[in-house]
Amino acid sequence: MPNTTLQERLLELPLFQGMSKGDLAQVASTTKFVNIAVVKGKTVVDEGEACDRLLFLVKGTIHATARADDNGYSITETFQAPEILQPERIFGLTQRYTRSFKAATDCNFISLSKMETLALADKYEIFRLNILNIICTRSQRLTRFPWRTQPKDIRHKIARFVETRCLRPAGEKMVHIKMERLAAEIGESRLNVSRELNGMAARNAISLRRGEIHIFALEKLIM
Repeated sequence: MPNTTLQERLLELPLFQGMSKGDLAQVASTTKFVNIAVVKGKTVVDEGEACDRLLFLVKGTIHATARADDNGYSITETFQAPEILQPERIFGLTQRYTRSFKAATDCNFISLSKMETLALADKYEIFRLNILNIICTRSQRLTRFPWRTQPKDIRHKIARFVETRCLRPAGEKMVHIKMERLAAEIGESRLNVSRELNGMAARNAISLRRGEIHIFALEKLIM
């Protein structure tokens, strides 16, 4: 990839935003980036795989799927470029991905090794601040959840159930779960959950199939 094209790609990524043109030119010419092309339908990263690099989605759309510990249900999110795949997992106690990522379209990625990431963080303050801001923001969001007012109605209980298990509290979500399991998870009867879901489907907020809830925009359910 020519340096000019690489610089344009880097400008779209949150870790490099705010850097001067001179710094970006130096980063593009001295940092070892690896370009990865992934065809539609191919798995990019498996859940539990070691996170020893930063993966930047620079073109295309991916699906990120997380499963319950007992495999009783799963939630799939949709992300479009530009996106970073779980940057908080490159450091800390458990340096493994908690999602499986699959290409929903033909995708292009830029990979940056952990050593190169540390070198950039050491040399460029803006890069260091950007990565700290991303990691801290995700951490603060998680610590805020237990203190929020508990939802009173079934619709918001369902929305909260999905929201607390997602990387991003907005956008398209696909929930694979049996009605009985969802009812047990939110402390409601199966009948009441079924009624609420069918009502949401009638309002075009979701679509339903056996064992599957397709949420078009999670943020609209949270409101």
